[in-house]
Amino acid sequence: MKQPSKLTRYSMFGLLYFAQGSVLSYFTALNAIYLLSFGLNLGQIGLISGIALTPFVLKIFLGILSDRVSLFQMGHRKPYIVIGLIIQAVCLFIVPFIDPGKNFTLYGLMAFLVMSGMAMYDTTTDGLALDTTPEDEAGKIQGIMVGGRAMGVVVLSSLIGVLAQNVSWMAAFWLLSILTLLPLVFLIGFKEPPRKADQKFEWKAFAAFKHWPIIALGLLGALYSLIINAANEIINPFLQSDFGISVMMAGFFTTVWGIGVVVGGITGGPLTDRVGQRRAVEIALVISFFSVAIFSFTSTAAIAWPLVFIFGVAYGYYETVYFAISMRKSDPRIAASMFSILMAIANIGTGIGLPIAGLLADGVGFRWTFAIIASLNLLAIPLLPAIFGKKER
Repeated sequence: MKQPSKLTRYSMFGLLYFAQGSVLSYFTALNAIYLLSFGLNLGQIGLISGIALTPFVLKIFLGILSDRVSLFQMGHRKPYIVIGLIIQAVCLFIVPFIDPGKNFTLYGLMAFLVMSGMAMYDTTTDGLALDTTPEDEAGKIQGIMVGGRAMGVVVLSSLIGVLAQNVSWMAAFWLLSILTLLPLVFLIGFKEPPRKADQKFEWKAFAAFKHWPIIALGLLGALYSLIINAANEIINPFLQSDFGISVMMAGFFTTVWGIGVVVGGITGGPLTDRVGQRRAVEIALVISFFSVAIFSFTSTAAIAWPLVFIFGVAYGYYETVYFAISMRKSDPRIAASMFSILMAIANIGTGIGLPIAGLLADGVGFRWTFAIIASLNLLAIPLLPAIFGKKER
């Protein structure tokens, strides 16, 4: 069977994550504004957000399903990716016909289905990357995916707002629906390779989670996610509090951060493959430490522009490194399942870090909070020998 070229594979994975970032840009930046226009209160909006995130808890089960079942005998990954994309696209097409103020439950169901489609193709895209990527390309492919998702956020967060304000919300949702279907251009002609003998699903492979190296990797994931997301949450509030930046200017800072994430992902992937994953983690720790700590000494809003960009680079680079290591450590028998579990553990770190950052900022101020968050990078150092072994470089 003729395998697709690297350019085709990279383009397909990049577009799949671009589609994900596009929809995430709406849910993170504009969903609340859209719902407020229909008279919903913040409690109802919070409930919708919670409903929308529920499918990502189910990713582990979707991973097990795709590891075990070749759907329609067409493969363990591609059919699930196609179904997930179609579910997301169809629901986004329907959403603007629903009045959330009059049909709150129906809108909540649509939000759940949109994110269910995303969770399905997200999990199985990771599985396909694990199945088809040589070990020495793990960093590069993860960099492309991290960069693709960030690019979706950067491009669409502004474009959707312009469409919603100057054309209509329907145009904005339909654009998202169309972008969701773009990866099908590559998927239609993509032939999923048959599974190798060492990729046959076995329940006993889950015993890997009892071993200290995998536990340590999960702890590293939770720690990195806590640090970069906790810091990211309070950057704009810090700039508003200390320098009085406007909401519009906060949006521009977010765009600069997103561009940094793209650069961090795209450049971090090849660098990880070149220097090795342990050295890549050590670099990530240093960059993460200084890019967060320096906000404690920020004196003007003008100097914050390059600092926000550098932090974005650190964010994208650290994510790429962790994802690449998780690819390497995932057992091929339960590739999608194991990877999704490691991602779920990282998300737990985010869930812990966000409220901690808020409480610290209220208690000791933003500058001390940045210093405390930066210092947490030191906790990763004892985990490295467990993950990589004392002699691994």
